Amino acid sequence: MQKIWFITGSSRGFGRRFVESALERGDKVAATARDTETLADLVDTHGEAILPLALDVTDKAAVTETVKRAADHFGRLDVVVNNAGYGLFGGIEELSERDVRDQFETNVFGALWVTQEVLPYLREQGGGHIVQISSAGGVMSFPLLGGYHASKWALEGFSESLAQEVAGFGIKVTLVEPGGFATDWGGASATWSAPIAAYDGLRAGMAEVEIQQSDPATIGPALLRIVDAENPPLRVILGDQPNEMIKHVYAARLRTWAEWAALPTEATGS
Repeated sequence: MQKIWFITGSSRGFGRRFVESALERGDKVAATARDTETLADLVDTHGEAILPLALDVTDKAAVTETVKRAADHFGRLDVVVNNAGYGLFGGIEELSERDVRDQFETNVFGALWVTQEVLPYLREQGGGHIVQISSAGGVMSFPLLGGYHASKWALEGFSESLAQEVAGFGIKVTLVEPGGFATDWGGASATWSAPIAAYDGLRAGMAEVEIQQSDPATIGPALLRIVDAENPPLRVILGDQPNEMIKHVYAARLRTWAEWAALPTEATGS
């Protein structure tokens, strides 16, 4: 059955792969990007199956108008993918207020505004699927990425609540948590805070950490399997390396919680 998609951040990276995969199998896509010229080749190839829409997800009024245009144009929205986002690099002490606010404006509030705007359409039609592109960094953290992790943990938190709130309307929610992929996430798409020399050694050490880079060509077909599933997962990790790392992270948490489980009930001395 043909699906109608609404995808943010479609110009490159994961977003571009999602759009291509959906179009190649015959679905229709409202593809948003800050610059729709980046989608011109897809329009040439797929014609009316793709609706390119200019959108900065941090502009709430623009989100409202763009979602309406997509829904009016195609008549419904089946899959909504909140993909727009970027990485912020810097130690916690190095982050400026502007750095953090900008990170949250895109990674958290952008996804929140789109989610809020599509929900009335999905409720009225009796179903749909909201896919939040989170990260393995939404469930575990590394040095020098605290601002980014904070934004993805916030996305995870409101999306888990959302899934419980909208299940009765037939709306499904999935958090996709990719590990390392060979995209420009750490390159041109990223932002770096002004460095403090005290953290140069840590930066040098982190630069030597080997991160397994998965093939981005796999991300589109993976998403198709998720949205086609009768009972899609709330969370799905993509990539072998984060799967193994997260097992250790959660095992350590469970051990620590068990070790300190009696603390709240212990009598305190006078």
